[in-house]
Amino acid sequence: MNLSLVDPFVLAHDCPETLIESLHSGHSTCIRFNRKGDLLASGRLDGTISIFDIETSGVARKLRGHTRQVQSLSWSSCGRYLLSASQDWKCVLWDLKDGSRVRTVRFEAAVFIAELHPANHLLFVAALFEDQPVLVDLSGDIPVKRTLPSAPKRTQAERDNPTEKQLAQDAKQTTTVTIFSPSGKHILTGTNRGWLNIIETSSCETLCSTRLTNCVVILLRLTQSGRNLVVNSSDRVIRTLHLPDLDNKSLDFENLRIENEHKYQDIVNHLSWNHVTFSASGEYIVASILMQQHLYVWETGQGSLEKILEGPKEELSVVEWHPHKPILAACGMDSGLIFIWSIVAPQRWSALAPDFAEVEENQEYVEREDEFDVHPVEEIHKRILHQEDEEIDVLTLDSSKRQGTFEEGDFQMPVLLDIDNSDSDDDLVGVGAGQYRRKSPGQGKEWALEDGAAGPASGDDQSNPRTPIKSNNSPRSRSANTNR
Repeated sequence: MNLSLVDPFVLAHDCPETLIESLHSGHSTCIRFNRKGDLLASGRLDGTISIFDIETSGVARKLRGHTRQVQSLSWSSCGRYLLSASQDWKCVLWDLKDGSRVRTVRFEAAVFIAELHPANHLLFVAALFEDQPVLVDLSGDIPVKRTLPSAPKRTQAERDNPTEKQLAQDAKQTTTVTIFSPSGKHILTGTNRGWLNIIETSSCETLCSTRLTNCVVILLRLTQSGRNLVVNSSDRVIRTLHLPDLDNKSLDFENLRIENEHKYQDIVNHLSWNHVTFSASGEYIVASILMQQHLYVWETGQGSLEKILEGPKEELSVVEWHPHKPILAACGMDSGLIFIWSIVAPQRWSALAPDFAEVEENQEYVEREDEFDVHPVEEIHKRILHQEDEEIDVLTLDSSKRQGTFEEGDFQMPVLLDIDNSDSDDDLVGVGAGQYRRKSPGQGKEWALEDGAAGPASGDDQSNPRTPIKSNNSPRSRSANTNR
């Protein structure tokens, strides 16, 4: 939409209002905006990753490297690299410059969630199913995995005289979610026993632990400043916490106590929350609901309910807020569509011409004396030539109208003009001008056969370019088989 046609008072609104469109490319299970907000990554049920262009709502690229459902996605700060975690026990680091797999890391268990370091795309942390979390360094030829603790850090008295019950509880602690602080110097983890642990990235030691609940911590999400944390747990309560400056060297972690700032819950209906996230400014939080099609939006200042967004006729799972604009995206549980909420801005048609004015009621028009005078053809021709001589700059970007806080040197993903990577139907393949046929079973998944059909295995590997396997399912061969 042309910004000059939009009412500036409408642009000042920072909360979405209406469901405006839906995006489709397979069955989406998780989504994530990049830092600039111009791309939306979508992990699908079949293991494929689709990259949507927000401006055109089309698929800009498809990444294929997983064989099962994609669990989580994480962008690098530069926007060039994308980390994906899947139920096939693998994490893949993608380079969006050419769509190649930079590294592939295999684990001994399924991956709950994986998060890239905010300053180093070759370092990420992952939470594993019924296993200890790991910090993975990809800077060397062989990935280095460092195990992180899941047990909370007890007080000095409890450490001096541990009880059998305490030791048994610590032994059963497993980490369910992990995220980095904005600086990357600390790792925040949530456990299945309701503990919040703050771990130092360099030493992998627990600095502080806080008991938030007795239930499983499902999700952790920080604001861009890193001073506010939202926690979603299985006790049907969403908590917001105010964190101190973790990078402050004078901070005493031994005596640090983190208290709940607000609690959000439905006391009447006892609703369970699927997913929760902060707005771009941190002034709102939005949550999707189990077995419901609405989105709840709260104001974080007073902890009050701001609005309930009407959704489609299906349950919504993952919900994400655009990093700079009042745009919400959520995955449909049944259809796999990505639904988009935003503000429907009425256009100001008076911006089309300087002398054009909008009026509330009809007014009598007063004609100017020289408005319809006939001018000589030579004079009209001179005016046209004078206008054609003006040079119009269509390449320079106006910094005052650019959205976000990115610079000129930031990464821009190349555009692919390939029919296999376009926003066409996934079940159809182009065979000629205006001619399509159904895709053969297994076609386009030759990489999965080359990786081995033995299932998930331990170890690490570095991806290399592979030669695609030729398919024998051409229309001519199928016709020959039919005649035979």
